[in-house]
Amino acid sequence: MHLKIKSSGPYFGETEPLANEFNRFLSTLSIRGLSVTTLRAYAYDLLTMHRWLVSTKYDVYALNQTNLLDFIAYKKSLNANPKSINRELVTIRQFFRFLTGDDLAPAAGSTVSAGHYKGRGMDKNLGLHRLKSKRQLNLRVKTPRILVEPLTEEQVCAFLGTLRRYRDIAIVHLMLLCGLRSQEVLRLHTYDVDLIDHFVRVTGKGDKQRQLPIPSILARSIGDYLELERPKNCPNSNLFVVLQGPRRGKGMTPAGLRILFRYRREHRGIPNANAHRFRHTFGADMARNGVRLPILQKMMGHANAVTTLGYINLSMNDITTEFQRASATIRKKYSLDADLNNVKSDLNEIF
Repeated sequence: MHLKIKSSGPYFGETEPLANEFNRFLSTLSIRGLSVTTLRAYAYDLLTMHRWLVSTKYDVYALNQTNLLDFIAYKKSLNANPKSINRELVTIRQFFRFLTGDDLAPAAGSTVSAGHYKGRGMDKNLGLHRLKSKRQLNLRVKTPRILVEPLTEEQVCAFLGTLRRYRDIAIVHLMLLCGLRSQEVLRLHTYDVDLIDHFVRVTGKGDKQRQLPIPSILARSIGDYLELERPKNCPNSNLFVVLQGPRRGKGMTPAGLRILFRYRREHRGIPNANAHRFRHTFGADMARNGVRLPILQKMMGHANAVTTLGYINLSMNDITTEFQRASATIRKKYSLDADLNNVKSDLNEIF
């Protein structure tokens, strides 16, 4: 099945099975204003669903909860990430509802996700509001809690030391010092940056805009890039553009941005260096320096504060540092070091 994601359909080759239904579904999402990136994610989920339906010969109009268990088993056989499986399950349910107007029916042999049901009461992480009860629990895969370590000071300095273009320095600074996502960096225009008042206007997920202050070092790197590197006759207003080759002056692509990081992971010995890790490092640095959670949530463009918590989970180095600091205070409070020295002195006198 051929797939081509753009701002309007058709997205799938219309001669393929279910292609018309897939295209209609994606068109309704596009009409709702979902971004091309989101449409791409839905389209690839539908493509995965199509391959599974072909392999199992299930009728899409007759799917039920038990069939979703087969889908989970199918994805696990491919070593799929649990979060990816859960997202694809959501897409399948939405597409089924789009086709039939009903939710997937429960069937013998299916289970509900009792372990994921939070029930009534306060949010267990924040305690900010009461959770609404659900009429029906959806089937999900348990997702392990994986702690993403922020980059160390040595890793950041080593990475920055490999950059030889003002453009690349400005891109990394936007992620490290302002917490921008890759797509947010690529969507910046020259008129989004104010180098006099030092702020940048960012368009995030769902076309939601936020305004962030930028430090003087970032304003300087962007200014040097605009003055010394960015072609003067660019056919567009994209802030970051290709600097050489046949596409010189055209907007930088996601593939081009990935190459910037991939090259340094593979050839410069910085294995953890990727765009999202720099954004995560920004969140951790802000939290370490006392930025309050609601402020950090706004800075990172999160709709849910729980998402922000995932960025500022303490690393092992943070835990060790805080433990040692608190432990020294506790030892001093109870005079433990003095007592231990007295015991050693008494033992020396005995022996």
